[in-house]
Amino acid sequence: AGFAREQLEITLEENQLTIRGRQSDDKSRQFLHRGIAARQFQRSFLLADGMQVLGADLSNGLLAIDLVRPEPERLVRRIDIMSRD
Repeated sequence: AGFAREQLEITLEENQLTIRGRQSDDKSRQFLHRGIAARQFQRSFLLADGMQVLGADLSNGLLAIDLVRPEPERLVRRIDIMSRD
């Protein structure tokens, strides 16, 4: 919460999905109470083999990342039977 789209970065390297948030603390503003601290974060997720990232959406402060695991194609192959006479 409290991050804008420009302050978030999502990277995918092999099976490692990493989400980083960088906020700069505005020293010129004074607050009576600040519920959300301005700090950086990084969260990493190891994705299973075959998982694909379709995209990401930031709506009302909630980041949603769309993942899909495609169904493997069923390969049916006919094997000829040879006779040895």
